[in-house]
Amino acid sequence: FKMDTTPESFLDLFPLDAIVYLTPDSENVLEDIDPDKVYVLGGLVDESIHKQLTLRRAQDQSLQTARLPIREYMVKAPNSRNYHSETLAINQVFDVLSTYYETRSWPAALRAGVSSGKGYVLPDTAEQ
Repeated sequence: FKMDTTPESFLDLFPLDAIVYLTPDSENVLEDIDPDKVYVLGGLVDESIHKQLTLRRAQDQSLQTARLPIREYMVKAPNSRNYHSETLAINQVFDVLSTYYETRSWPAALRAGVSSGKGYVLPDTAEQ
């Protein structure tokens, strides 16, 4: 993948109606990737301290938001800590999006980007 960097804000580079801010706190499920949209991957270090920060940031800018369809395609795996998180690192979100773009399969994409340490698995691997 080719990447360009710039000191400019994405808000100054793209029309607001073309931007979709990805946040695990959105009520909107990302069902497909629209090539005419610009997807913003936010990054936070500690999900528990900054809960809903990315959602509020997007709402303050009147941006569309969406979340990955983790709940729709994955199940909570039993684990000793009872830990389940839909918050992913930027590289994990990128892996999910790029795999989905190539395969058009959410299960394949989520398998590629959501580690079992997040407490979610695809239903066919839940018993393993």
